[in-house]
Amino acid sequence: MQVVILAGGLATRLRPLTEKIPKSMIRINEKPFLEYQIELLKKNNLTDILLCAGYLGGQIKDYFGDGEKFGVRLEYSEEKEELLGTGGALKKTESLLEDEFFVMYGDSYLILDYQEIADYFRKFNRLGLMVVYKNYNKFDKSNVVVKNGFVKVYNKRDSSPEMVYIDEGISILKKEILSDFPPHTSFSLDRIFQRLISKKELLAFETKQRFYEIGSPQGLSDFKKLILKKEAIPE
Repeated sequence: MQVVILAGGLATRLRPLTEKIPKSMIRINEKPFLEYQIELLKKNNLTDILLCAGYLGGQIKDYFGDGEKFGVRLEYSEEKEELLGTGGALKKTESLLEDEFFVMYGDSYLILDYQEIADYFRKFNRLGLMVVYKNYNKFDKSNVVVKNGFVKVYNKRDSSPEMVYIDEGISILKKEILSDFPPHTSFSLDRIFQRLISKKELLAFETKQRFYEIGSPQGLSDFKKLILKKEAIPE
């Protein structure tokens, strides 16, 4: 299955670290974060990757090229004039998308069984799926309510006692849902999720594996510890 990585944000929470480089190019042990992402996807036989690049995105393209030397095939969708948000960036790629695809954030590192997730999605044949983790506000503020196998509520701003789950940072979408949204418009991926929820079409896939991310100083610190641990224990 194709994977879309949304890597175009400004990463203001990590400034001054990201004043001159995009978040995906932050180096951990002399290697850009995105390289760790790509290696993990390749391990899971996901080698068809579409990168949505924005802020300082030319650095990503210069480093990774077409992906051949990393054992994957990379395509790019670049926002050069204005940033369109995560949803608008995805809409911009519409002509490059397969009928169904993974979409993940450019700051997420997710140790998951991607084939199991894809099989679950195809089994129930809905328009979308969100991978969720029972977080209880532990690693970040929980933002998802799950009921009967579907996402019932997704709200990143206001929490409630019902919200014990969090968006893990990866989903599967069918391309057809993008037809509900206008082109050349800035909007977030949240709006796509809200549309799917209103249609009762957003499956919830629960994982027991915590997420790692580098979108915050604490997240970056946790990821560095994970990498040091992995490198200290050869596979």
